[in-house]
Amino acid sequence: MQNNDDRKERRVERMKLMIASDIHGAASCCRKMLEAFERERADRLVLLGDILYHGPRNDLPEDYDPKKVIAMLNSLPDQPLCVRGNCDTEVDQMVLGFPIMADYALIEADGQTVFATHGHLYNPMHLPPLKQGDILLCGHTHVPAWEDCGAYRYFNPGSVSIPKEGSSRGYMLMEKSAFTWKTLDGNVYHRSD
Repeated sequence: MQNNDDRKERRVERMKLMIASDIHGAASCCRKMLEAFERERADRLVLLGDILYHGPRNDLPEDYDPKKVIAMLNSLPDQPLCVRGNCDTEVDQMVLGFPIMADYALIEADGQTVFATHGHLYNPMHLPPLKQGDILLCGHTHVPAWEDCGAYRYFNPGSVSIPKEGSSRGYMLMEKSAFTWKTLDGNVYHRSD
């Protein structure tokens, strides 16, 4: 039998996450993303891959300057949590001062388990091992998404630099299990509880 002094309480901390994806070496877009991060006063920046290279299927982004992106991201006082995108390589890891080569990360935030991945390996068509109520968080498509899939919820922040299908350059916030999509300028265009 355990007495009260031996029990450990698990405190659930409230956390505000800013989630972005697909910078693709665009320095001006990265700068605006970091300005948004500061403006939002988020606790953590989560990057869903494709940081420096634009990839063979995308046009060269405006203001493509991966060296500036490297300098901006490496100067952050708190390291972003990042997963590997299909355009990220070992060479990229050599110049970035935080880990980028994991295929996914599990994040516990506000009582939710978030499976964060780029989307080229795990996605709604090829699910990772999720539990009832988990959140699947992907980038890769460059198209924002918010879907209740029954057993799990799927969210995509779209792209910081090369938005597709008429979407805006943007990011999303997760706070208290609610999600908000914003343009890089901070205009809200969708909320999901």
